[in-house]
Amino acid sequence: MQADEIGLLLRRERGQFLEFLSAYEYKKGGAQQKRAEELAREIARLLVGMANADGGTLLVGVEPDRTVTGIPYPAEEAQVLTHAAQALVQPPLSPSCERMRLGNLLLLKFDVISGPEVYRLASGRSFYRIATETPGLPTEQIHQLKEAKKSFFYERQQVLGASWGDLDEDAVARLGEKIQDPRDAETLLSQAYHLIDNSSQKTSLTMAALLLFAKDPTRWHPRCGIDFVKYEGVERQHGGAFNVIRRIRFEAPLSRLIDEAVGRIREHIRERTILHDLFFRERLEYPTFAWQEALVNAVAHRDYNLSGASVEVWMFDDRLEVRSPGLPPSPVTVDQLRQQKRVHFSRNPLLVRVLADLGYLREMGEGIPRMFQEMDQYGLRPPEFAAEGFFFSVTLRNTPIYDEEILRWLNQFSSSTVNFRQRRLLAYAYSHGKMFSTTDYQRVGEVDRDIAYREIRSMVKLGIVTPLKPKSRSYRIIERL
Repeated sequence: MQADEIGLLLRRERGQFLEFLSAYEYKKGGAQQKRAEELAREIARLLVGMANADGGTLLVGVEPDRTVTGIPYPAEEAQVLTHAAQALVQPPLSPSCERMRLGNLLLLKFDVISGPEVYRLASGRSFYRIATETPGLPTEQIHQLKEAKKSFFYERQQVLGASWGDLDEDAVARLGEKIQDPRDAETLLSQAYHLIDNSSQKTSLTMAALLLFAKDPTRWHPRCGIDFVKYEGVERQHGGAFNVIRRIRFEAPLSRLIDEAVGRIREHIRERTILHDLFFRERLEYPTFAWQEALVNAVAHRDYNLSGASVEVWMFDDRLEVRSPGLPPSPVTVDQLRQQKRVHFSRNPLLVRVLADLGYLREMGEGIPRMFQEMDQYGLRPPEFAAEGFFFSVTLRNTPIYDEEILRWLNQFSSSTVNFRQRRLLAYAYSHGKMFSTTDYQRVGEVDRDIAYREIRSMVKLGIVTPLKPKSRSYRIIERL
């Protein structure tokens, strides 16, 4: 049975909710066993990062490439590892720890859930899990994180009057199939996702379980769905000028809601005929990834404590707005999103983990930068973010900022080669005699001189641009196409 569970974990990729940790370090002389105290500190650091973020599983005795090498310590030192989170973390962290065997090799599996506390090592340092990394938390963000974690209670509250019969067992079974976990539905939700508590005679369901899998989630939250409204024109009109031409309300458990909404909203996203490479081609007015990522984020990260409002999708002739109840939770800010910072914080970590395993949230901390890339590849304006009242909105505009000639020329540079600012500058230069200055870069890219200089030098090294003369602050594009 343990071999099967280990096999399931090894088939998954490292990420937001899973990490592998080796008991060995590799130097020029070959593999060397880590000291038990050193490995214990690494265990504590990773568990602190997961507990401060969305929770997760740490499998010790496995290399980053998923090769099983085991834990080669005597019983006394192995005991130090199992108690690392209690002994080295403040306040003490109590993950579940299971000793597992694969043949003659010992492994340790730690499971930790996201808690209302901000945990730190005895040294005072705190960490936070983002995708495959566990960076340290700056001091100023620790207080912000403490404030944000106060919102955790809503999804964790045990709902009086709710019973197992209120859940759609087929929906839970689909989750088990998705992650290839053979455990029965109740065990899966209890042990893997901490969505129910069956420690007493009566099973207690959390609000997260009901939002995700209830047969009728509106019984527990009246506005947990999505409202789609299509308007004629570019502004909302009222009274005699009322301009709503289509309204759809989607109500379903969150495990199905996104698919249902995406399928119907997609029907209203128009195709446009464009001339590309001397051929007429059809292209959607918004990149698929961009608008779907905005919708998924709205469902996953909205403030469900605001029970009087739904996620809203407003479609106008010139733009698509996705509106989510609740402002971005600290330490995430609107300015960070506008600057494409790699940030991640889950207001609803229990929901997020399930939605991630269902395949809706794939790129923790990477979704927003990719939205910028996708919009830029389409020659469209970058996403716009705003906080209005108690709503957070993402706006995607369908008006091109480049003509087809410039866009065709720009698309020779992949997003892995040049960033959004560099592409915008290249488009500007292409329209201005294929020349630009450092001052142009600062103005067009909205950056300071140091960033402008650094990003121009990057394009020089790539052979995209060259100075007009040595030590010049003016440059020209090296002709390619």
